[in-house]
Amino acid sequence: MGDLELLLPGEADVVVRRLRSFPLREIGSGGWNHQHENLEKLNIQAILDATANQGEPIQELLVTHRKIPMLVEELIAVEMWKQKVFPVLCRLEDFKPHNTFPIYMVVHHEASIINLLETVFFHKEVCESAEDTVLDLVDYCHRKLTLLVARSGHGGPPEKEESQYSTPMQELQKQAELMEFEIALKALSVLRYITDCVDSLSLSTLNRMLSTHNLPCLLVELLEHSPWSRREGGKLQQFEGGRWQTVAPSEQQKLSKLDGQVWIALYNLLLSSEARARYCLSSFAKGQLLKIPEIWERLERENRGKWQAIAKHQLQHVFSPSEQDLQLQARRWAETYRLDVLEAAAPERPHCAYCGAEASKRCSRCQNEWYCCRECQVKHWVKHGKTCVLATQGDRAK
Repeated sequence: MGDLELLLPGEADVVVRRLRSFPLREIGSGGWNHQHENLEKLNIQAILDATANQGEPIQELLVTHRKIPMLVEELIAVEMWKQKVFPVLCRLEDFKPHNTFPIYMVVHHEASIINLLETVFFHKEVCESAEDTVLDLVDYCHRKLTLLVARSGHGGPPEKEESQYSTPMQELQKQAELMEFEIALKALSVLRYITDCVDSLSLSTLNRMLSTHNLPCLLVELLEHSPWSRREGGKLQQFEGGRWQTVAPSEQQKLSKLDGQVWIALYNLLLSSEARARYCLSSFAKGQLLKIPEIWERLERENRGKWQAIAKHQLQHVFSPSEQDLQLQARRWAETYRLDVLEAAAPERPHCAYCGAEASKRCSRCQNEWYCCRECQVKHWVKHGKTCVLATQGDRAK
């Protein structure tokens, strides 16, 4: 691993070995939170390893210990929780959280896993190690890209606007909507990496991509709508690095990274000799084509009719933490997100949390947010003050 390490090689091996799937009822529990922290560490370490070009041990460990199928299942499980349990939870009369931090961790879990998969799926052996769950992953990517196309007619993701009148839950919903957009963009990259493996994909996967979902047509729609690009004030902007960035006139004729991902995926699906040669029917092929994704159907079957019971259980045991529990969790996250490691993993200089300009000053209390000037820091305090106090209390608890 590189000079900056969040996980030593021996620690990473232990963390990967202990990864496991959790029932929907246990999402947000203590054990689940501990694994979420470990996944974040793996995520950051994988990015550091890829950036340093010194081998990618996280990817190798995930393949060696056959954990890619488990990551796919966890990805789909939290997606189902967000669709089936979270809305029920929000409708419960007793659901009046004073702090949305525990819920945010669950909502953020999907982004953490898809980000890790995007980093490691660059390697073909990772796609091969996914085995039959690659079918489930293709279905997942199709769902995300379909939503991305549908949303492209509504102006893309919301801006990170701050409002002193927003409730914590309203702020959480805004963050979740922006996160959903970023998740879809990550899913696009994962899908492109899957198409790189057309020479080793099963016939059922190829059929799912070409016939069931007709992914080439969906990808063409993405190119037409380009939801990651927009015109604002007469200037071209592209969504990159979690925010909208203005594209310099000299750069506007260049193909963006996301456009490039779509074109490569289209080439792999339509023009590669492997895809055309393998898509032929035989008695064996017909049997392969009958395979279907299993994770979503199995989870829905196991939990059908239990959504409200799960929501009530989690309201009582997961999302009503004491102040002491919150401070302990803040301390654990401070240890997970070491600032020196995060700065090394960042692809560019930090930006102002209020206006987005390049920043050189950091909040002196929590050291988590960056600002370009004192004026922006004062304006942002309405929103940042809550998390700043919580983070500071967590540090003092050490």
